[in-house]
Amino acid sequence: MATGSTDSARSPSSGVLQKLLLVFFVCIAASTYKAIQPPPSKLCGSPDGPSITGPRIKLRDGRHLAYKEHGVPRDEATHKIVVVHGSDSCRHDNAFAALLSPDIKEGLGVYMVSFDRPGYAESDPDPNRTPKSLALDIEELADQLSLGTKFYVIGYSMGGQATWACLKYIPHRLAGVMLVAPVVNYWWKNFPLDISTEAFNQQARNDQWAVRVAHYAPWLTHWWNSQNWFPGSSVVARNLGMLSKSDKEIMFKLGAARRQHEAQIRQQGTHETLHRDMIVGFGTWEFDPMELENLFPNNEGSVHLWQGDDDVLVPVTLQRYIAQKLPWIHYHEIPGAGHLFPFAPGMVNNIVKTLLTNDGVKN
Repeated sequence: MATGSTDSARSPSSGVLQKLLLVFFVCIAASTYKAIQPPPSKLCGSPDGPSITGPRIKLRDGRHLAYKEHGVPRDEATHKIVVVHGSDSCRHDNAFAALLSPDIKEGLGVYMVSFDRPGYAESDPDPNRTPKSLALDIEELADQLSLGTKFYVIGYSMGGQATWACLKYIPHRLAGVMLVAPVVNYWWKNFPLDISTEAFNQQARNDQWAVRVAHYAPWLTHWWNSQNWFPGSSVVARNLGMLSKSDKEIMFKLGAARRQHEAQIRQQGTHETLHRDMIVGFGTWEFDPMELENLFPNNEGSVHLWQGDDDVLVPVTLQRYIAQKLPWIHYHEIPGAGHLFPFAPGMVNNIVKTLLTNDGVKN
């Protein structure tokens, strides 16, 4: 009598097929994992990394922060300002220093320091970057440069995440604050759903998806903006076609003025610069700026928010709502202006004078 069963018998070919399928799926999984992992940053000063060309400080966690000083000498200054650059920029992109008239600079005793945010140009990356860590970086920079107990902060565009954080985490160090076209997080909890949704939908479809990925699946951000199947973030791709008419006119006038240091901006890699900006800027914040309290109840200083009403990168409707919720912020809306309005003639003079002299501030 036969003891075997034909049902339980396995042919050699079926076992080989299963092994091949297993190897196939393992390879697919490994390739997928590799594709979504960002490449390591090319640290400045490392054997294969970019050179260090400017001064840097060493921070509390061992990272280095590169900075650049502008204006009157630090020890002679009456007003000391920390400038926080926007996305795809660096310490050299300080329009507030470059375009400020010598009369104001010297007359008001203005000293400015701009710095490379983590991962940009010559500052070490910070994979654990948060709005709070950015505020602490600024405080430590101010301390190591001996800027005094109080200083001013100007944050432009994506530099707004650090500037809002300064208002939250180091308010005791601030003499005044200027938010210039600060990028807004659509998921701040105090935005009414209809207002944030309407503003979100004003973006191009590819930017809507890029922002969604940064918020809901930050671990996919690098892959999303690196693959070639469909377009990722317009900012990452440097797609100037999505700018407003006024911004394009300003870009045309600027020409190649900033291209001397263009290669430095992303030299350590895109992930810890632009991608990290998106992850932090559009991630889940541990505070909502619309819950902040008045920093200067006795008008000993002031907080300002400047915004163009034709900005296609940062919806003006959200800034208006923030200004409504925080009436102690002095809101300045510029008709017909886009995201690059600080580069328009005379604008930097107006912004800086308003911050330092309280011009136009109603008591």
